[in-house]
Amino acid sequence: MRKLTFIIYLIIGSQLFCQNDKLIDSLKRELNLAKEDSTKVKLKTKIGEESWLFRISYWDSIVEEANHLKMHKEKAHALNNIGFILKNRGRDFEAIKYFEQSVESYKAISNQIGIAETYNNLAEAYTNLGQIEKALDYHNQSLKIKEETGDKDGIANSLNNMGLVYYNQNEAEKALEFHKKAYLIKKELKNLFGEGTALNNIGLDFYALGKIDSALFYFQKSLEKQKEGKSIQGVNLALNNIAGIYRRQKRYDEALIFYLEVLNIRDSINDIINLPQSYSNLSQTYYSLGNLSEAKKLAEKGLEIAQKINRPSDIEYAAKGLYMIYKKLGDTEKALQTYELYVLMRDSIRNEKTQKATVRSQMLVEFEKEKLILAKEQEKKDILHSEAQKRKNIIIIAASFGLILLLAFLYFLNKRFQLTRKQKIIIEAKNKEITDSINYAKRIQAAILPPIKTVKEFLPNSFILYKPKDIVAGDFYWLEHKDGKVLFAAADCTGHGVPGAMVSVVCNNGLNRSVREHDLTEPGKILDKTREIIITEFEKSEEEVKDGMDIALCSLEGSKLQYAGANNPLWIIRNGEILEIKADKQPIGKYAENKPYTTHNVEAQKGDSIYIFTDGYADQFGGEKSKKFKAANFKKLLLSIQEKPMEEQRDIIDQAFKDWKGNLEQIDDVCVIGIRA
Repeated sequence: MRKLTFIIYLIIGSQLFCQNDKLIDSLKRELNLAKEDSTKVKLKTKIGEESWLFRISYWDSIVEEANHLKMHKEKAHALNNIGFILKNRGRDFEAIKYFEQSVESYKAISNQIGIAETYNNLAEAYTNLGQIEKALDYHNQSLKIKEETGDKDGIANSLNNMGLVYYNQNEAEKALEFHKKAYLIKKELKNLFGEGTALNNIGLDFYALGKIDSALFYFQKSLEKQKEGKSIQGVNLALNNIAGIYRRQKRYDEALIFYLEVLNIRDSINDIINLPQSYSNLSQTYYSLGNLSEAKKLAEKGLEIAQKINRPSDIEYAAKGLYMIYKKLGDTEKALQTYELYVLMRDSIRNEKTQKATVRSQMLVEFEKEKLILAKEQEKKDILHSEAQKRKNIIIIAASFGLILLLAFLYFLNKRFQLTRKQKIIIEAKNKEITDSINYAKRIQAAILPPIKTVKEFLPNSFILYKPKDIVAGDFYWLEHKDGKVLFAAADCTGHGVPGAMVSVVCNNGLNRSVREHDLTEPGKILDKTREIIITEFEKSEEEVKDGMDIALCSLEGSKLQYAGANNPLWIIRNGEILEIKADKQPIGKYAENKPYTTHNVEAQKGDSIYIFTDGYADQFGGEKSKKFKAANFKKLLLSIQEKPMEEQRDIIDQAFKDWKGNLEQIDDVCVIGIRA
């Protein structure tokens, strides 16, 4: 009867693997056909959940894509999975950091279910670190959220996990209370996997209490539920536990059947971490049955894999088994070798446990100290930054104040002109003064722009097309040379004319300070710091100021090109095609949800044409129907002139703009930068 049951389990198990593989293949086909980035991220997440072999690098890529697309739920979920993998590898301190980031992402979208599940993972990590009070605290927080949201399934999971905490503390009777409560809820919900898991935990509790028959009963019930629920991992765990009971009861033939199925499952899913244990368990069972030849072959295989993946505990187990086998076979030399290996691994594990306990204790103390030190250092930095900011802002405030006075004077004169034409001569005179002042302001603004001579020094094969709408402009170009890197940018500040020029002074200063004072050369980090500086400047106003800028910023060092953008992209023309790298959809300034800017890395190839620009060129109205020029036409224009030298390209682009504009007014400042790699 038992053999018949086992054959049925084998058939069902095979179907489980096939169904899982078919589901993954189906999801991959959907992924290949998907067009929306957000849909691709969701499908990748589903594939990752179904195939638990995916590693940290897979989930890291999902974090990056989800962050770029502002998909907070998917980002939080991926961070949680990275923490889960690290926790299972014994890297609990690292896992805790990812779990905490996941909680923050879930909190940002008020996802209570996600917060509760991540609290549960934090509790497990702290359990592994021996911080039981902290583990139970997180379990209780998770349980509280689930009770508030009426999540019965989640409540059962929390009870299950709290039971495991007590089980690991050798309080099996208390653990049993929690696991029985969890089972009743899972049964009420008809959650087959949950029922199977709770039954397995009850079996573990009875085993710890020395009630072996009861433990076997619950392991068998767990296996039935896991098969019914089609859970590969659950089936594998229950089979292994049942085999262990049979072996303890000296029912070796039955233990052998179940151990073989465990090995079959682990081999099918390439679970190399647990394969050595399976080979050793089978070897010991054959040893007990008197089949020394098969026992020796399996033990040697288990030892080979354990040494390959460098698992001291599995090496110890396999070596101990081989020692007993070689001794029984009368192979004294090999018996001595394996016994020495067994002793070496046993002592190594003991030493490692002692060292880990010491290091863990030290790390916990250092962890708390580090938090306190960082808080104090940040407080000092904030004070120093505040004082330095006051000194550095004097020049900017003075320039801004002068421009404000100039604007006020212009407004006053304009009103006077409307009141009477009799003062025409006076107004014309005053108008000249204003124009002279604005021209002088233009000279001041020109002083913040890098000279063409300097541009040509660092970017010899390049051009800059700069066409302010008015005398002074909100657009500006920028160049800096630091640590062997040439940093250059095309920026578009809020507005144009005098207001735009005022903002451009603040923004230009922010870029300079980010590089010169804060020693930044990575484009994304430069934009992050520039945004921080600009927001700080405008927050001094009693009224809310939302001015800022859009920008495309590049760093060129040999063939290494880095780019970061705020609304303005980077175009690279290579072999007659345009490679577009999109900017982050947020300006440099106050925004609803500020995120770190992304730095993109590109390996420039000889002959590449690199273009950055503001939106003034594509937005210009003109042509026969007085419509916008648009980005698509701008791309076609650039593609058509790739055989021309860069300076000639500038002239062609400039003439095309004039022809398109015709007699219409220029609506915005224009700035285009082109570079030939």
